[in-house]
Amino acid sequence: MNLTETKAWSAVLADAESNRDFSLRAAFAADPNRAADMTLEAAGWTLDYSKNLVDAKTMRDLRAVADECGLKDKIEAMFNGEHINETEDRAVLHVALRALSGGAVVDRGTGEDVMPGVRKVLDAMANFADEVRSGSWKGHSGKPVRNVVNIGIGGSDLGPCMATLALAPFSQRNLRFAFVSNVDATHFAETVRDMDPEETLFLVASKTFTTLETMDNAKTAREWILKHYDGDSAAVAKHFVAISTAADEVAKFGIDTANMFGFWNWVGGRYSLPSAIGLSLMIAIGPDRFREMLGGYEAMDRHFRTAPLEKNLPVTMALLGIYYNNVLGAQSHAVLPYDQYLARFPAYLQQLDMESNGKSVDKRGRRVSWQTGPIVWGEPGTNGQHAFYQLLHQGTKLVPADFIGFMRSHNPIGDHHVHLMANFFAQTEALAFGKTADEVRAEGTPEALVPHKTFTGNRPTNTLVALELTPATFGALVALYEHKVFVQGALWDVFSFDQWGVQLGKVLAKRIIPELTADSPLAHDSSTNALIGRFRAANR
Repeated sequence: MNLTETKAWSAVLADAESNRDFSLRAAFAADPNRAADMTLEAAGWTLDYSKNLVDAKTMRDLRAVADECGLKDKIEAMFNGEHINETEDRAVLHVALRALSGGAVVDRGTGEDVMPGVRKVLDAMANFADEVRSGSWKGHSGKPVRNVVNIGIGGSDLGPCMATLALAPFSQRNLRFAFVSNVDATHFAETVRDMDPEETLFLVASKTFTTLETMDNAKTAREWILKHYDGDSAAVAKHFVAISTAADEVAKFGIDTANMFGFWNWVGGRYSLPSAIGLSLMIAIGPDRFREMLGGYEAMDRHFRTAPLEKNLPVTMALLGIYYNNVLGAQSHAVLPYDQYLARFPAYLQQLDMESNGKSVDKRGRRVSWQTGPIVWGEPGTNGQHAFYQLLHQGTKLVPADFIGFMRSHNPIGDHHVHLMANFFAQTEALAFGKTADEVRAEGTPEALVPHKTFTGNRPTNTLVALELTPATFGALVALYEHKVFVQGALWDVFSFDQWGVQLGKVLAKRIIPELTADSPLAHDSSTNALIGRFRAANR
């Protein structure tokens, strides 16, 4: 059942109609307890959702929609290892990667308890990370590692890249971490330009060891290492490890399969950071901090699974997003972290959300008649304020936004954090309440400028705050958004854990690759034929 098929959905639509003139100014004036009543806490995080265009009745009706759609049962099905990824006949068990304080987690399709395998890989990662961090892992010439380069793409890049920056305050600073994803050779060339091959370790992350972009970059990295060592193939095993399950391909590449870290088909790439895909992060922050992060994930998992809907952070954020997307017609959602360490978090969420719920058919294969996933975007504050906040404040688009901040800074220099957080608090206040024409006039503004300096307000925001960015609060934050995406997919009745939409372009690219360097006839459309012809001519 999708949200439009529920009886409660008509009540939500009626709420929107009756609240057509809803005013946040009026709502706060009428209810002095509004902020307290619309504040939730879990796993080190506080969510204030009072600056949203909803009242208590609308939230009750949205929760009723979730109830009618069987949300609680769907949550249990995921945690219980049911094969809810039906198009690939797989369980969805990224939650098992951080279920370290519990017992068995069983894949109901195979009957296997996955936790022994999870713990085994985690222990292997920890042993390897300790070797690199201590300097006991040596390159082919006997030098310890100073540069760790992760080669992957999509979930094998966005997660560890984002997280290694996010948790940089906990990183071992004598190690340098870099990430190569783009098949554009510039990405590799600029990344290794100032690196010493003898001090460089590559982590090649590809489940099948066949991903085009990843293997192109991995082969170029191997050539770079071999060139330095005059073609000595024994060097490869000392400068490469694999995050993969394709032992034959890994061995063929020259990597010792003893240095291969596996993961499982029940982990989608965009959910794989707590798996071996996070090896670069574990090397950076160490096994103990990595486990603290897993503890944060698990705390939010437990909250999501057990908290009633009215107290549930991921459910609340998901329902608000559905209200804007499916009732008020918002097309995008902004994520605005006021912490430079989270600079890559919006990019990470783009994949998490848009690859999961960017679907146009429901679970029965029918074309949907309702909007599914929004466009997710954002930049860290205060940079965004000087770039696109003009549209947020005075533009014609409705853009709900999440503001993410921390009460303490890892770098308490001068008044920087005070100024940062003053902007953080001020922006949500300004977006919510705006500035009336009369208030502008009262400042002595010339009448001709009054319309230009008036702010309508009623621009909705969530405020997410934690005491400090730590491995635990970071893990909980990622899990919060993972579960938000799950809830929205469940109510839209789409499969959130496959991504068939990324395949077609890959298939066509493989067809075009040999055509770019040959003179064979072309059988594409006239535009593609002409563009390939231009490329051929430029590279003769």
